Amino acid sequence: MSHCHDEHCEHDHSDIPESGEQFLLYSKIDLDNVRCLNESEPDSGKKVIRPWNERMDDLKLQKLVESDADEQLIIFIPFTGHVKLRSICLRTDPTDSAPSKMKVFINREDVDFDAAESYTPTQEFDLVEGSNNVIEYGTRITKFTSVRNITLYFPENYGDDTSIVRYIGFKGEWTEVKRDPIITIYEAKANPADHKVPGAEDKMGHSIQ
Repeated sequence: MSHCHDEHCEHDHSDIPESGEQFLLYSKIDLDNVRCLNESEPDSGKKVIRPWNERMDDLKLQKLVESDADEQLIIFIPFTGHVKLRSICLRTDPTDSAPSKMKVFINREDVDFDAAESYTPTQEFDLVEGSNNVIEYGTRITKFTSVRNITLYFPENYGDDTSIVRYIGFKGEWTEVKRDPIITIYEAKANPADHKVPGAEDKMGHSIQ
């Protein structure tokens, strides 16, 4: 049985049992609102967020994200509820285009390149070099207990002009966001007895002769 350490662990996870798939969070990602900064092709950042069984599909379909102006990439990923995040799964690239570091920010929607350099990340990782496998990076779980969104910042790579990421996945536990019910008080159908007019009974008690 394999175990993840604090920074990272390397295993293929091809032997994940069916029961373990409940911890894969692909179906809990708000894909429509994923965004990537400095991607060379629009919406390519969304293509690397795929179900576990499609983690190697880029070999045929070119589902990857490559940086544009330089080696830096930022990918913002919102969830549809609250997540207790246990690990981040990455496939990068077997060349020098593989990112060498990853800074992770949670529950922020304002992380651009300037902010990423000034904000303190929730956790920072040194990434594995030159691998075509999925690498699982374990989080410090106490800092990732209520994640609504996550931003991955790849500031540098192993020496190439651009960076490449081929797959991103997450493992953890998802909780639905419970909203307070809206309570509306409606007045019941009016009861005439509740709206008596003074003296009305006396008048009604006299018949017209």
